[in-house]
Amino acid sequence: MTTAQPIFAQGENCKSGWHDANAGYNEADTHLEILGKPVMERWETPYMHSLSCVAASKGGRVLEIGFGMAIAATKLESFPIQEHWIIECNDGVFARLQEWAKSQPHKIVPLKGLWEDVVPTLSDNQFDGILYDTYPLTEGTWHTHQFDFIKGHAHRLLKPGGVLTYCNLTSWGELLKTKFDNIENMFQETQMPHLLEAGFKKENISTTTMDIVPPSECKYYSFQKMITPTILKD
Repeated sequence: MTTAQPIFAQGENCKSGWHDANAGYNEADTHLEILGKPVMERWETPYMHSLSCVAASKGGRVLEIGFGMAIAATKLESFPIQEHWIIECNDGVFARLQEWAKSQPHKIVPLKGLWEDVVPTLSDNQFDGILYDTYPLTEGTWHTHQFDFIKGHAHRLLKPGGVLTYCNLTSWGELLKTKFDNIENMFQETQMPHLLEAGFKKENISTTTMDIVPPSECKYYSFQKMITPTILKD
């Protein structure tokens, strides 16, 4: 159990101010904070690369939701994909995305806005791969925002045979501090029922784990394993 302050206070809502809040990249480009929240840190790189490997595994057109520090995005660009669509809502992060896009080898389609506003404009059966990794913007959706996307849109957006991967480290880190000591059990109990409800079949859902050592000062994740889901559409 932990005595540290939780990432979100009860009832906290950052949504209205998130888009134009300062994107706080530190000088060494190892941390990104927005509205005081620890959005992403460079030590996550091996895990972000694992997610990218899954999302790019079918080639073709890939949708990435949440740009952050471009860790996953840059890795995705190293694979033989055709198009890379990226949704980002924060102004400063989006500006970095636009600059980054100029030097990438594949077609980049930057889409500005909250995913809740952008995703409904995208067509069914449009993507070969999806990587969802956005930051929770309210205390009420801290542990569940990924399911709003997955249940509402992921299955329809994927082409048959397409692949989804995702994470919610801000949630999973908290669950592994307070409720679970086994990451596979955490995933099975808190994630799998929602994936099945979204229309994915159990036999098409698999996970891999990796060992990782988060820095002791990291506020959102201290567990020494991370889990990568691979979720296929029939």
